[in-house]
Amino acid sequence: MTQITPYLPADWRDALLLGRIQRPEGPTPVLVREGRVLDISRFAPTTAEACATPGLRSASGPDLGALDAMEFSVAWDETSSPGETLLSPLDLQCVKASGVTFAVSAVERVIEERARGDAGRAQEIRSQLAERVGSDLSAVKPGSDQAMALKAALIADGLWSQYLEVAIGKDAEIFTKAPVLSSVGWGDWIGVRSDSAWNNPEPEVVVVCDPSGTPVGAALGNDVNLRDIEGRSALLLGKAKDNNASAAIGPFIRLFDEGFTLDDVRSAEVSLEVRGDDGFVMSGASSMSLISRDPLELIGQTVGAAHQYPDGFALYLGTMFAPIQDRDAPGQGFTHHIGDRVRVSSERLGVLENKVTTCEQAPPWTLGISGLMRNLSGRGLIGGVA
Repeated sequence: MTQITPYLPADWRDALLLGRIQRPEGPTPVLVREGRVLDISRFAPTTAEACATPGLRSASGPDLGALDAMEFSVAWDETSSPGETLLSPLDLQCVKASGVTFAVSAVERVIEERARGDAGRAQEIRSQLAERVGSDLSAVKPGSDQAMALKAALIADGLWSQYLEVAIGKDAEIFTKAPVLSSVGWGDWIGVRSDSAWNNPEPEVVVVCDPSGTPVGAALGNDVNLRDIEGRSALLLGKAKDNNASAAIGPFIRLFDEGFTLDDVRSAEVSLEVRGDDGFVMSGASSMSLISRDPLELIGQTVGAAHQYPDGFALYLGTMFAPIQDRDAPGQGFTHHIGDRVRVSSERLGVLENKVTTCEQAPPWTLGISGLMRNLSGRGLIGGVA
């Protein structure tokens, strides 16, 4: 069992936090207000419904105790007794992601594509592309006349890529990261496929929206990515991104209020630390102030007349952090080892900590929508399910 306090936002006592706890009766949405944990399952049986229901910030329910007195089970700690688990704060929301939203990320995607999944070729290609493309991209507004002029110049130089298209073109890359209910939370395993030899974490801010597309809060996320698989072909994006335990979110959704707004997301610094059982340590940071597209633009390209989300959605906003630190051999860059402990942190969102295993060895995803509905019905939280 682990105390949650060290993983909370620095000002957590002033924050409104929405989350889910696995209790003996089933997944339970909770609201943390003034440091107290309230079971709001009678107000809203899912966090998706809670985000869409007026009055969430003042919702009431049974008081489960003080948050700083609570301890939760950590999946990899086999010595402690089983207890309550802090789940992903998402349930029925669609889990979407935006890619190539930072200039550095765009360059790395070009490298992936040109290396065809071969980490050994990446350093050579990186040295050829980074200075020319990175410096130009950093000052370009996507979709602008300047961007179109840059596109023409890169095509003439033979350097154009589909990743640069979404980095500086008018259309953002928006894709489905994970099925409903499949994301994992703080203290759980994250998975990489056993047939992947080049992969990495992607530390991101995840903005959570109600069915109208209005952002209601934000959390930390790890968009686990298989670089070798996506590098072979962008058409393999689904296989590279959507796997068992590949979407981590948590520890809580911090709800927007007068003390925490979308401007805090825009200025957030997101840090990453990876510690391996082999003694390897890698750290880095991603500044949201350098994002190429504003979060509201990315939200606007996700929801609208062409696409609706009646249960709301969560959107990974992308990362500028592309790990290139050599781990196993010179020029081979970074890839995960089983047992890596990964910490994604930001001062006002807390710390999301997970440990790496394979997708095949991670606990299988078994609770789907029908199972959740049966559970909620059996608890008297919703009407009967036929």
